[in-house]
Amino acid sequence: MAGLRAGAVIARPDLIDKMMHFTAGALPTTAMMAANASLKVKNLVPERREKIKVIREENLAFMEKHGYKVVPSVSNKFMVDTRRPADDVIMALRKEKVYIGRKWPVWPTYVRVTVGTKEDMAKFQAAFLKVMA
Repeated sequence: MAGLRAGAVIARPDLIDKMMHFTAGALPTTAMMAANASLKVKNLVPERREKIKVIREENLAFMEKHGYKVVPSVSNKFMVDTRRPADDVIMALRKEKVYIGRKWPVWPTYVRVTVGTKEDMAKFQAAFLKVMA
C-alpha cells in the first residue's frame, strides 16, 4: 500500500478538515483498485508486514554490525547515519544502480532506506559497503 501511497484516515470531522490542505488530491483509479483488491485478500497485509519486518530487522543488524547508527522503525523504511553528506552517498549509490530515499535538512548525514525484497537488500548492502569503503 505504501508504494501506491494508499492510506486512510479515521478521525473527527474537524481534524480531517484541518488535514485536508496536506493532501495531494485523489488517488489514481488504478491505485484505488489495487488497494481495494489487496485489502480483500485476508492474510496479505499481515503476511507482508511480517516479511518486511524480518527483512528490515536483518538490515538494521547489518548496519549496526558494520558500525552505522540507525534510527529503527516499524515501517517499510529506516534511517542510517552515513557520517558524511547524505547527497554524496545517495549519488554514489546511484552509480551502483541502487536507489534509496531522500535526506532531510535537519539530518544532513542520514539517508532513508526503503525495505525491499531480500534480493534488493542484498544488492543495497553490497553497494553500501562499496560506497562507504
